[in-house]
Amino acid sequence: MATTTSSSSAKGTVLNFNLSPKEIDDIVERLIADGKKLQDSVAAQTNPTFENVIVPLGTRENESSAEYLVTTFVQNVSTDEAVRDASMAAEEKLNAFEIESMMREDVYKVVRAVFDNPDEMSKLGPEDRRMVEKMEEGYRRNGLGLNKEDRERLGTINKQLSELSIRFNRSINENDGHEAFTREELVGLPDDYFEGRATKVVDGVTKYMVTTKYPDLVPALKLAKNENTRRRLIYAEETRCPGNIPLLQEAVQLRLEAAQLLKYKTHAEFVLELNMAKDPDSVMEFERDLRTRLNILADQELRELEALKKADKEAAGEPYDGLFIWDFRYYVNMIKERKHNISDEEVKRHFPMKEVTRGILDVYQEIFSLQFIRVENPPVWHPDVEMYEVWEAGEDKFVGHFYLDLYPREGKYNHAAVWPIRHGFTRADGSHEYPVAAMVANFPKPTPSAPALLKHSDAVTLLHELGHVLHSICSITKWGRFHGTNTESDFVEAPSQMLENWGWEPEVLRRFAVHYQTGEPIPEALIEKMVAAKNSCAGLLNLRQVFFGMFDMSIHNTTDGHTDVKENYLKLREQISRFKAGNADTWGCATFGHMMGGYDAGYYGYMYSLVFSADMFESRFKKEGVVNPRTGMDYRTAILFPGGSRDSMAGLEKFLGRKPNNKAFLRSIGLASD
Repeated sequence: MATTTSSSSAKGTVLNFNLSPKEIDDIVERLIADGKKLQDSVAAQTNPTFENVIVPLGTRENESSAEYLVTTFVQNVSTDEAVRDASMAAEEKLNAFEIESMMREDVYKVVRAVFDNPDEMSKLGPEDRRMVEKMEEGYRRNGLGLNKEDRERLGTINKQLSELSIRFNRSINENDGHEAFTREELVGLPDDYFEGRATKVVDGVTKYMVTTKYPDLVPALKLAKNENTRRRLIYAEETRCPGNIPLLQEAVQLRLEAAQLLKYKTHAEFVLELNMAKDPDSVMEFERDLRTRLNILADQELRELEALKKADKEAAGEPYDGLFIWDFRYYVNMIKERKHNISDEEVKRHFPMKEVTRGILDVYQEIFSLQFIRVENPPVWHPDVEMYEVWEAGEDKFVGHFYLDLYPREGKYNHAAVWPIRHGFTRADGSHEYPVAAMVANFPKPTPSAPALLKHSDAVTLLHELGHVLHSICSITKWGRFHGTNTESDFVEAPSQMLENWGWEPEVLRRFAVHYQTGEPIPEALIEKMVAAKNSCAGLLNLRQVFFGMFDMSIHNTTDGHTDVKENYLKLREQISRFKAGNADTWGCATFGHMMGGYDAGYYGYMYSLVFSADMFESRFKKEGVVNPRTGMDYRTAILFPGGSRDSMAGLEKFLGRKPNNKAFLRSIGLASD
């Protein structure tokens, strides 16, 4: 069970998040100056070897990572706008320097000399050899095989893309939409939704402010009976960042130009070369096959949803005009409530935030033979943030730290994600630098009448994101660039997706799902209904993910850099998700942060990695026990421990004892496997 300590961190690196804009600027200047000095020294080597070229470059990566990661992380969590601005500027400068660094022909020359030296390469162990290979590959994919003019153009493009990405995601974080509604317009929302909510009086009528932040938006889209209320909220969400459309459009053009400079046909071809899927044809085959299978489920689901909306329209004396995107969450939720006699409002009474967090941490401690110790009065960036030490269970062996920042606030990153803010690595003297990770989320806050209560989907999100934390904390690699979640991008979600299954296991739910008032465990009958409802509208819900993946490929697997991102998004969403957009002019892709956050030509990876996650869960944990420490340790050893220091397929096959397949995944969503 998680315990507390009265001191600050006992071991590992204590990171400083209380940075002023001036301190951030100073760190950036020092990192850049030190990096240039080191690169000059390495480039001057007349007899390039692993020890005098690769080791210094890799050591710089290792040792500068914490300052780099913290300095660029605070833009997502700081309450001080000046600090967020400085952090964003720091990321731009540091990314620009890294791009410049990867374009240094003199450094590439000595790296390539090591790579081409069979005597040097034959002496290296697997991770060191992979380090040389990935380092050489990185320089080559950044244009070091090009002529001077093309190389310089590629460097300019990469800098522009970095700047566009930062501006795009900052806009999403800081430009929330909002609408004001009367209580009548929000009929269907529970009483606690209104507690502490900002109001304004318009023409003598009190109206409640609803923002596009997730804790506001999602319950309203699921529960508000008034269709116009849902429509207004979707419009507010999908029109809140108009300036992002030209940024994404420009990024698509630049990515294609960069890929073609490097002799690839499309940006997707360039990206996928390094992934498990390997090429665009494999991705499109995966997406088309999945879409075909899911449509079998979706056909029946749509008939059920249409019947519900037609009945609502008939009761209101209005004509039925189809299913729209603002109907999606509402009627999917209604199906769950009516078919399975279950509601989010009933369920969330059994998921108080404090107990759920404690319970999930306890379960993870048991499965993975770890101990989490909460630090009192920790050095953090906000009073809401908790800090934990991680130790091997029953051993005096420190593992790392993690932070939990779980509630929304102004200017904060507005979804859920995990940042590695210090990679683990091996120092020159053989000692270990301990990893640090931070989970940032936006779960509902406590109200005057109740503690913070989670929807079941929130609890599943918590399980998922803590899976990323475990991946970051439990990995042990020599080089920081391979640490933790630095795997192939279409595998990185698999370990966390696998752990979502624990949110559906009765044995696990009984450990932490308790009524927030009585403390009574969640009733068995309610668990049975939740599990029965798991695949409710699975066809439509998964088609939504297929849409995102196919939109991504539509703008990145093309030789037309001017393909209209806005129109592509709207057209494909209606075709694939099968809900109409309506007549209003919207631009939903302006808030699709993944397209400017490292998932370009990679969003398919969410569904692709689900195949691996389902196989791992069903084949090992479901058979051997979902809280079986022996299985948990096998998983740590095969999947979490190596990070990206070897191909992920090797770890998968080691853990499964065979090659992975999609049978468990298809069964998990209610489809028969071939």
